Amino acid sequence: MRRWLLLVGLVGCALATVARAQQVPATASPTQAEPVPITDMAPMIVSGVQPGPGLWKVTAPDGHVLWVLGTLTPLPKRMDWQSHEVEAAIDQSQELLLPPTMSLDTGRGMFRNLFLLPALFKAIKNPDGKQLQDVVPASEYARWRVLKARYMGGDQSVERRRPIFAALELYKDAMRRSGLSTDNVVADRVEKLAKRADLKITPVVSTVKLEDPKAAIKEFQRTGLEDRTCFARTLDVLEHEIDAMRLQANAWAMGDVEALRVAPQASQYAVCQTAIGESAIARKLGLNDLRERSLQLWLEKAESALAHNSSTIALLPMGLVLRKGNLMDALRAKGYTVQAPGEY
Repeated sequence: MRRWLLLVGLVGCALATVARAQQVPATASPTQAEPVPITDMAPMIVSGVQPGPGLWKVTAPDGHVLWVLGTLTPLPKRMDWQSHEVEAAIDQSQELLLPPTMSLDTGRGMFRNLFLLPALFKAIKNPDGKQLQDVVPASEYARWRVLKARYMGGDQSVERRRPIFAALELYKDAMRRSGLSTDNVVADRVEKLAKRADLKITPVVSTVKLEDPKAAIKEFQRTGLEDRTCFARTLDVLEHEIDAMRLQANAWAMGDVEALRVAPQASQYAVCQTAIGESAIARKLGLNDLRERSLQLWLEKAESALAHNSSTIALLPMGLVLRKGNLMDALRAKGYTVQAPGEY
């Protein structure tokens, strides 16, 4: 189970679609009968000490400030993130506002990830002993086999997993072999620095309480989970978007906000989370609008922090900072001044 808790914690998965980098060979000599073919080359992954992006500055009419660090997953595996700007913001702040998250209260514990819903209901494996090839279309399974051989080797245990869990395990291994990391190293370091500076740390958690766990398990077993969308999306990502992910990871590491802005991440994780949230059991449990509630709660916490603190620092996934309908736009609409890195 510990392995699955690590697997489902992929917060974010974060992706973008940008042009693949190409290496153009030298011009052919006049004696060559055939042109030299163009070879696609994977973008190099940066390593060593990197500053990351600057901070977004949200200013209230009374001069109180909220500093927002946009985070990204995955990031370069061998990157050592060090940001003097973030450290300075922490030193002058009174509170750290964490990203919006969602949880399920079973009465026996809190589960802060919708991916844990099937795990909670003991539904990691396909029902009735079925294999993955029995529950996905033949065309998708053929694509799966190619990607599995490339990134996972001959592991057969994953063939018994539900599509959503098989996809997430493949995704994790693909990131590792592509020089990328899904570890939350930035968030972990910011929290550590905030604790050292004795900041108030404010989680933003929207919770649904499971009133009758036994009935919910029976309902889940009856209705199942619509996770084909997650499976197909993961295959698409690993076939076509890994180079784009490398470029985005490099852009974040080097603080290239304009490159991040051109193609803000479209998260594979979000697609998988939506697949769970739109299942019949999720709707019945009141989980289908939990994401929207979590975003609204974050806005409320942000406004409270701006009202009470002269300075606050916050963490947000980059998609919630740059993509359409982002939280920076929501704060701007409420009358706050929002400035991107380099604008203040």
